[in-house]
Amino acid sequence: MFSHSLGRMLFVGAVIALMAAPAAAQGGLTAPKGGKGGSVVKGAAGPDGGRGDSLDHCDKPMGAMAVVEPQSEMLAYLRRYQLSSPVSLIRMMIQQSNCFIVVERGVGMKNMMQERNLSSAGETRQNSNIGGGQMVAADFIMTPAVVFSEGNAGGVGGAVGGLLGRKAAAVAGGLKFKEAQTSMLVADARSGVQVAAAEGSTKKADLRLGAGLFGGGGGAAGGGYGNTNEGKIIAAAFLDNYKKVVSVVRNDPSLQRNVGTLKEEAAAGGTTKAGAVFNEGNVISPKIANVKLMAEPSDTAKVVATLSRMDELVVIGGEKNGFINVQGPNASGWIKIVLAQKR
Repeated sequence: MFSHSLGRMLFVGAVIALMAAPAAAQGGLTAPKGGKGGSVVKGAAGPDGGRGDSLDHCDKPMGAMAVVEPQSEMLAYLRRYQLSSPVSLIRMMIQQSNCFIVVERGVGMKNMMQERNLSSAGETRQNSNIGGGQMVAADFIMTPAVVFSEGNAGGVGGAVGGLLGRKAAAVAGGLKFKEAQTSMLVADARSGVQVAAAEGSTKKADLRLGAGLFGGGGGAAGGGYGNTNEGKIIAAAFLDNYKKVVSVVRNDPSLQRNVGTLKEEAAAGGTTKAGAVFNEGNVISPKIANVKLMAEPSDTAKVVATLSRMDELVVIGGEKNGFINVQGPNASGWIKIVLAQKR
């Protein structure tokens, strides 16, 4: 009898505990907790620039920057320390600083071209407004690199890309580096000439200090630049590195390019009408017969000539009012862009 009553009491207690669990969760007892990771590179970025970062900021962008994905050898060495490509980290720093506009030339480029191919094939909705002539050209190409320098006989040193030798040893719950070095090479996208170069470093960083080095939660199992000791060291080196690149370009007006603000460029991407892109010197022809060559970029302008599909035209000027300036077989004038095609 006693055992039966005791069992019933235990059952009732369990039910009460289960009923109380949701209330406890609402009170925060079982609510998920935010991570304690993070590095010197932190915060967010949007059309108005960075938020919560520790970078120097520019009043306006000095050009458009594309960041090169590391070579496979570099990625292989980074993976040994549970780190992925640093490109996302670098691109966030660039956007946060507002010193350059970041253009997509990485893994997202394939998806961008896929959307354009769908549009040209007629698979997207009408008025989707996606196609040629809308992308911002890169003014600069940045190539990043990183090297781990050996600390001492008991430490770990590795060279990304095979620049230095490496050896491994366990050091009191972490790894040990004397120095992490990075480099950023910046080339002009049009000429291919290298216009800026800088190195960054974090010296005498003892990873046995763990969270005390750059702030909380430095467990090596985290797998990123904000929650591993190795990642925090490299992030700090890249931050130092990028500040030097900005200084080089900022102090030389000849390197600065005329671009709009990020907000202006983003807005233009949604309003710029997609279409064929013709540059001076391109040879084009009418898509159909009897296309009118106009004296001015207007439907009501004087007709200079009537063109056939076989006529070759050389682009001699820019676009205006939906027309392109060309030199025809016997005269120069303007034809509608929608009626022109490249030869």
